[in-house]
Amino acid sequence: MLSVQFLNNARMNSLDGIRILDLSRVLAGPWCTQTLADLGADVIKIERPGSGDDTRSWGPPFLVGDDGRESQEAAYYLGANRNKRSLTCDIARPEGQQLIRELVAQCDVFIENFKVGDMARYGLDYANLSALNPRLVYCSLTGFGQSGPYAPRAGYDYIIQGMGGLMSVTGERDDLGGGPQKVGVAVSDLFTGMYATVGILAALRHAERTGQGQHVDMALLDSQVAMLANLGANYLVSGKVPGRMGNAHQNIVPYQVFEVAPAADGGKDFIILAVGNDGQFAKFCQVAGRPDLAQDARYARNRDRVLHRASLVPELEPVMKTRAKADWLAALEAAQVPCGAINKLDEVFADAQVQARAMVDHWAHPIKADLRLVASPIKLSQTPVRHDHPPPLLGQHTDQVLGELLGWDAARIAALREQGII
Repeated sequence: MLSVQFLNNARMNSLDGIRILDLSRVLAGPWCTQTLADLGADVIKIERPGSGDDTRSWGPPFLVGDDGRESQEAAYYLGANRNKRSLTCDIARPEGQQLIRELVAQCDVFIENFKVGDMARYGLDYANLSALNPRLVYCSLTGFGQSGPYAPRAGYDYIIQGMGGLMSVTGERDDLGGGPQKVGVAVSDLFTGMYATVGILAALRHAERTGQGQHVDMALLDSQVAMLANLGANYLVSGKVPGRMGNAHQNIVPYQVFEVAPAADGGKDFIILAVGNDGQFAKFCQVAGRPDLAQDARYARNRDRVLHRASLVPELEPVMKTRAKADWLAALEAAQVPCGAINKLDEVFADAQVQARAMVDHWAHPIKADLRLVASPIKLSQTPVRHDHPPPLLGQHTDQVLGELLGWDAARIAALREQGII
């Protein structure tokens, strides 16, 4: 009955009633809690008094207000903390630790990304907090997890991209002068944040059914190894170590970037050709004016195209250079051959499809009437995601949360503030 009532109320969010105490900072943890907050969870972001989340100062760029003056809000922070409430607390001090314990009793989820052992030193580890709240879902995010020989190490995204194998398969081929290359965004952090979201939701479901919480132990290295996907499977099945392929695919041909005729300004131009099966290859060959290639026994099947990549790609390269990008894209799309442009970010946000999918949110920020940031990609028909800008002020909601959850009066809050605890 409850679920039916919930679904019939379109104004509700999927995670209404779930409260999260978020002691994470920078990216992996905040990315997780931002997703949960989008879905309706009440995320209380615990920040250091005076400085807050490190990313508040990770700029430029910083948000510029309508008066033309630069604020102290970095775009990095704004991009990972929407829909949250900010509360300041010094957890290194006993009074701050006690405040966290009192808040934990009112929360469903606790998330942190401190070094292994730090939370135990503060008395804020899973064993201590679950004794206060047996239903608590406690999520730890670290570089290498809570166990294993590397557990005490600091593991940052860049390091994990290297150790987890991603950089060994990213970049131009070695024989073409390539070398290790990281991905342009911190994907190991983002992978871990999304896996943590899934783990927390699963643990909440278990707690709902049994009344028992649990510890969700998330490691960047684990997540990165999992996201090797088909390449990890390729190695484990074949025993062959894959190398870098530049803009080509390890298992499909032709599935790569091709240079096309020069752009209007005379500069080089490119498209992505993503032929996924033999039927698409035959259609591509028709569009390219080379139907003979689809009849060639070396190229008719993908298996053979992969084996004969070295002869097929040189056949295609001069053909691709005979037509301009717009011409190729129109012809290939008409033939239902997967292809695409390589857009810069200004082109991404100007793209008609991106705009139609409302992937930019507009908020009335205290210093900027129209603050534009990337929106949540989650589209739910009955319980749409929330839309509220990140808390601009450090500790903006401290008084509100302490009064609402703990019943503290202004005098008690003021006393802790004078001591620098909050």
